[in-house]
Amino acid sequence: MPQRTAVIGSSVGLHARPATLFVQAVVKTGLPVTIAKEGGSPVDARSVLTVMSLGAKGGDTVLLEAEGDGADTHLADLAGLLETDLDA
Repeated sequence: MPQRTAVIGSSVGLHARPATLFVQAVVKTGLPVTIAKEGGSPVDARSVLTVMSLGAKGGDTVLLEAEGDGADTHLADLAGLLETDLDA
């Protein structure tokens, strides 16, 4: 299963606005994507509540995984999104 790590770029982490933008991007891929904090259990990245429940703060490393056509490309795009300050 393709994987990609990303460092959260939003200084306050994955709170409502950044989590919503990330989840919208995940849903657009049409792929089952999971996200996990480093050393934590993966959660469904298609749900704002589960993404917010990670408690990921700015500077935390997360692991993304996906399966399906174009998973590597989609994960690269999603990682790039997470590494951006989505509060700016």
